[in-house]
Amino acid sequence: MKVLRPLPTATAVGTALALCLAPATVGTASADDEPLRPVVADGVMQPVFTDSRTWVRDELWVETEFDSDGDGLLDRMHVTITRPGETETSDLKVPVVYQTSPYYAGGNNVQNWSVNHELGFPPAGPPPYPNNPASSTSPIISTALVSTWVPRGFAVVHSESPGTGLSTGCPTTGGTNESLAPKAVIDWLNGRARGFTSLTGTQEVTADWSTGKVGMTGTSYNGTLPIGVATTGVEGLEAIVPVSAISDWYDYYRSNGLVVAPGGYQGEDADILAAYVHTRPDRTVCAPQIVEMQQTQDRATGDRNAFWDERNYLDDVDGISAATLIAHGLGDWNVKASQATNLWSELQERGVPSQIYLHQGGHGGAPPDLMMNLWFSRFLYDVPNGVEEQPRAWVAREGANRLNPTPYASWPVPGSRPVPVGMAGDGSEAGDLRIMAREDSTQDLTDNAAVRALNLASAASSDHRLLYRSRPLLEPVHLSGEPQVSITLSADRPAVNLSTAVVATAPNGTSRILTRGFADPQNAADLDGVGTPLVPGQEVTVDFTYEPIDTVVAAGSTLSVMVYSSDNEYTIRPAAGSRLSVDLGSTSATLPVVGGPLALARATRDVPAYARSLVAWSDEHGRLSTQNAQQLAQFVDKALSFAAAGKTHQARQHLDHARQAAERVADEELRQDLLDVVAELLRMLEEGRL
Repeated sequence: MKVLRPLPTATAVGTALALCLAPATVGTASADDEPLRPVVADGVMQPVFTDSRTWVRDELWVETEFDSDGDGLLDRMHVTITRPGETETSDLKVPVVYQTSPYYAGGNNVQNWSVNHELGFPPAGPPPYPNNPASSTSPIISTALVSTWVPRGFAVVHSESPGTGLSTGCPTTGGTNESLAPKAVIDWLNGRARGFTSLTGTQEVTADWSTGKVGMTGTSYNGTLPIGVATTGVEGLEAIVPVSAISDWYDYYRSNGLVVAPGGYQGEDADILAAYVHTRPDRTVCAPQIVEMQQTQDRATGDRNAFWDERNYLDDVDGISAATLIAHGLGDWNVKASQATNLWSELQERGVPSQIYLHQGGHGGAPPDLMMNLWFSRFLYDVPNGVEEQPRAWVAREGANRLNPTPYASWPVPGSRPVPVGMAGDGSEAGDLRIMAREDSTQDLTDNAAVRALNLASAASSDHRLLYRSRPLLEPVHLSGEPQVSITLSADRPAVNLSTAVVATAPNGTSRILTRGFADPQNAADLDGVGTPLVPGQEVTVDFTYEPIDTVVAAGSTLSVMVYSSDNEYTIRPAAGSRLSVDLGSTSATLPVVGGPLALARATRDVPAYARSLVAWSDEHGRLSTQNAQQLAQFVDKALSFAAAGKTHQARQHLDHARQAAERVADEELRQDLLDVVAELLRMLEEGRL
């Protein structure tokens, strides 16, 4: 029954999910007892092998190509398998859905690093911790994924990462061995590596039931490892579905030269996570390696170094050929959303088959099962279901069912453009956020790491932050992409934290942080390089990116940009008192607005000011000739003056002159922006709103 029909539309995903992956009835053989075979319908694999009593379970240890614990023996990874019984009783060969993890055997009661210290002076090490007994992982490591994929004609494979459970080797928190370990398992599934029936034995076992095609999936660390092994280019890894996964471990524990914790785990670092998952029976074996991690991860400067380069999968993205379905929560502050969008951008540039699924929630949240079934059916069973022609981006919108996402041609959402915004006024209370306009002044703030960012954003006034707010929005504003910021500042000491946030405040006064960004001003010259101590009182300019967002800010709300120093939940917490002076005349942010600057200007009732600022900003940044800038400024100013005086005819004439001047602008994007704002001013004039 190989019936292929058109793929379901986005609005049908939730309904199709319920139908396609509903609990299945028990599959039966035909009247003449022919063995069951995989079934395809509607472009996806259907539940056939549903009698779990017939499933075959295997346990083995796969030999790797490395010796990470230094005992002179190649490390072996503990593996268990669940597969349809027909792979044992007939000639059926099936592909594999594979999950590897360091978590299956549990974790230790680790203590995180203290973060209450001056910048550059961390304690000698984290507090000691007791080892917990490992959870039993034999003869079954895990049952995750089994009930979904074995009935649909896949084998499900689980393996324990190096130094965890019954696998030998050492945990390294994203080190090379943690990518090579699952590679060895994939090699074994393809007959290129050896598997054994016991940890130390010599009796070999083969995967003669495997087609060699493998798909990997998992969430968090379990979703990170598929990215790592995909960068090796291992033959047979056809598809991965990383959920809330890390593509660069530096950006998990650092940000632009700062030590920055994953959300909810203040003080955690790479060594702490390695110690947590170090659950092999003999815990003394890897203790020296974990101590070495404490030293080489560098909590003093927070700078990139060789330790982090080894753990940056984006450096090796050219090795990825596996079709990749990325899933991530835009509200995930544990594994931040840039981990997904950065990988997505790299894969798109290289033409790797890929889709991205984003939702509004936090950590976790796999794509709808139907999306995963389409993906694995296409790339593991070669089902021509057309998934490659589907929209490349799916976003679960605010208030909608997460399993019924909205499709987009790409991400950021088409039509999203960076809109420059400047700041003016007293930021200790609430200054003004202006489109393409800045104020030549300096504003000061005093660091206080004890105050949380949301409290700073919600306060009517505070000496510990600078906040600049838009007018209330007349209509919803859709932000999609990565906001950016350029901050020119000086400090009163050689090292300070620099944090910033974009905030939405509802009409009832409730604020929520849409996104944050962090950077070390010592790294102003090179965010990925070696920092240089600040000269007190000497300005530096720091350019960096916020975490990505895709949200619709409701009408009646305001948008704000907040600048502060230490973030209680994420950065090191030095003693209060550092002084930062921000030069507003050289400071700005860009917000990714669907519809561009005119959409934000309409929403903030700021079109006339935006028209003036667009000309001035473009002139300042060299996008207009001096003559064009002077003409446009003159025509716009006179038109607005005539309109204010009630002289509609003269205002219309000068706007028409402005339109003609705009048509002579060489820069195509700027020309269109100028024509659009002139057209909007004409519309407002005719409607009596100018």
